[in-house]
Amino acid sequence: MNRKNLQEKLKKLSLSMFRKDFFGIYHGSLSAKTESSRFIINTKEAIFDSLDEKSLIELYFKKDYRWNLASIDAGIHYSIYSQISDAKFICFSMPPFTTAYSLEHNLISPKDYFGYKEIGDIKIIDPKEFDNWYERAKTEIAHYMIQNKTDLVVIRGYGVYAYNRDISEMAKKLAILEKSCRLLTLNDSKENFNFL
Repeated sequence: MNRKNLQEKLKKLSLSMFRKDFFGIYHGSLSAKTESSRFIINTKEAIFDSLDEKSLIELYFKKDYRWNLASIDAGIHYSIYSQISDAKFICFSMPPFTTAYSLEHNLISPKDYFGYKEIGDIKIIDPKEFDNWYERAKTEIAHYMIQNKTDLVVIRGYGVYAYNRDISEMAKKLAILEKSCRLLTLNDSKENFNFL
């Protein structure tokens, strides 16, 4: 797929996810693999509701000066791309209901039809210490995905990493996960209200 087409797909998804509050103005990351040892990712200064060519940068797996301009998450994306051949698109987002649900639970067990059928149970990973999380995340996230044969990782109080061969499928899974967590949160609120 040509780079221009990939950039357009990333821009479109970025705007959609920003509107759904999955990305903050400067918070999140989105990338696409362009060749066996290259990928496009947003820059540090990217504003997700208006990505343009200046907001995206192509990185080689071998680090050079461009890595200094790239998202803080570039190392995590590199680790996933270099170890998982099925990863063609990667996203780090912080969907509000999923992230909030992760603070008080260890497992997401969707009770809605689409969550149950499409994503099933998802274990929530505890990063333990936030002080050194970014150093550990570069290896731990890809390792967890490989070890557990999953393309979706929910990290307590941090957010969600996802990859897929198809950008639409990745977005669909993230949307279903967020809707399921919203429904679980509303259900928990209802149960707590009834208890009072």
